[in-house]
Amino acid sequence: MNTFTPLASLLGGILIGLSAVALLLLNGRIAGISGITAGLLSFSDKAPDRGWRIAFIVGLVAAPLMLMLLSGDRPDISFVVPLPLTLLAGLLVGFGTVLGNGCTSGHGICGVARLSPRSIIATVVFMAAGIATTFVTQHLIAGG
Repeated sequence: MNTFTPLASLLGGILIGLSAVALLLLNGRIAGISGITAGLLSFSDKAPDRGWRIAFIVGLVAAPLMLMLLSGDRPDISFVVPLPLTLLAGLLVGFGTVLGNGCTSGHGICGVARLSPRSIIATVVFMAAGIATTFVTQHLIAGG
C-alpha cells in the first residue's frame, strides 16, 4: 500500500527542522500550524504579522503542488471513511488543538526540541491517543 522511503523521509524531516529553526531565529516565532493559522484568521490589527503567516500557509499548500508538477506523479488518494466521520474527526482534532494550546508541529517538533515539559507531556498524550485510536479502529472495530 505505502512505500517507505527512508532518504526522502530523512530529507523531509531535516527540512521541517530547518524551517522551524529558521522561523524561531529570524522571527522569534514557534512553527506551530494551529497558532500560525489562528493568528492569520484573527481580526486584530496585526498587519505586519500577517505577511509571514500568509507566506507560511501558502508554502504548505504550494510545495506539494509544485512537487507534483515537477515530478509528474500524482498520489493515489482515496478516502475509506465517510465524509461526515472525517468532518467530525477534523472538529475533534481542532478541539484538541485548542484544549492542548497547540498542535503536533508546535508541541511535537518545536516544543520537544526546546525540551519544554508541557510540550513533551502533550506529545506523549497525543501520540498515545493516536496509537490507541488506531488500535481500536483497526483491530477492535474493524475486526482485523
